[in-house]
Amino acid sequence: MRRREFIGLFGSTAVAWPLTARAQTDQMRRIGVLASTANDVDTQARLNGFRQGLQLLGWSEGHNLHIDYRFADGREDYFQALAKELLALRPEVIFAQGTPAAVVLQRESHTVPIVFVNVSDPIGSGLIASLALPGGNLTGVLQYEDSVTGKWLGMLKEISPTLKRAALVASPKTTPYNYFLHAAVALAPSLAIEVVPIRFENAADIERAIASFASVPNGGWVLPPDATTTVHRDLVIALAARYRSPAVYSVRAFVEEGGLMSYGADQVEVFRQAAGHVDHILRGAKPADLPVQVPIKYETFLNLKTAKTLGLTVPSGLLVAADKVIE
Repeated sequence: MRRREFIGLFGSTAVAWPLTARAQTDQMRRIGVLASTANDVDTQARLNGFRQGLQLLGWSEGHNLHIDYRFADGREDYFQALAKELLALRPEVIFAQGTPAAVVLQRESHTVPIVFVNVSDPIGSGLIASLALPGGNLTGVLQYEDSVTGKWLGMLKEISPTLKRAALVASPKTTPYNYFLHAAVALAPSLAIEVVPIRFENAADIERAIASFASVPNGGWVLPPDATTTVHRDLVIALAARYRSPAVYSVRAFVEEGGLMSYGADQVEVFRQAAGHVDHILRGAKPADLPVQVPIKYETFLNLKTAKTLGLTVPSGLLVAADKVIE
């Protein structure tokens, strides 16, 4: 079955629930949320989108829905303890942000339904059997298909035509690094670009690796979605400015805070989409039968001020494609 077909099939089931099921929303139900960071502005905006999505489907926090939140503050080693805490509260479903959170929850329970977001390679990560039929206790919204790396590399080449090397910067502990690396290596020759892996675990690693990479001219960076990079985004943006390197990010917050450009799924909309899965499960559906969805909205952000600082001329094609231009 084609992805578009099974996504359409899933969407069509939203109106198929009997009236008796829809009337059950007056009783208090309990769900859990396991996310990376609590005080991040973007995380709060995304969670607001999640709550808005639930409310549109008849679930109101404090009225007929109780939500327990746990945040790892960017520390992968916190997820196991937090997962145990949430499971001990006996939620009917847990909403998980990111691959590390989803993997830990699956390891802790094979029965409690789990809805994930920000997971790019759920099959390779062992979370599901297939996108059409997940087959276990997890389903959700896919972060990215690996072909998105071609878009990121293409944007770098477009804004910096002399580009010869592109560093793929992320932590293998908090993103499926090889998923993006293999795709980038396969696509790079068509753009005459060499992909250079930069794997890191902490801030000191980033500084050392970027300094070494920047010692050779005509380089740029690609930053796939990664919780560790997000935690250190101020440092990453500062390093890009220091070494006058063009960089493309998967999250718009980097651009809003001084990064050059981004292309990625509208994360507020992704979290809102995921509320549909939670709604279906609360009304009796099984995660094994709910197809994993793909994001329905993507956005391009561009920071002209940063481009000028880096001495880059922004092509008209990028300007036209941008959903938001920061001047």
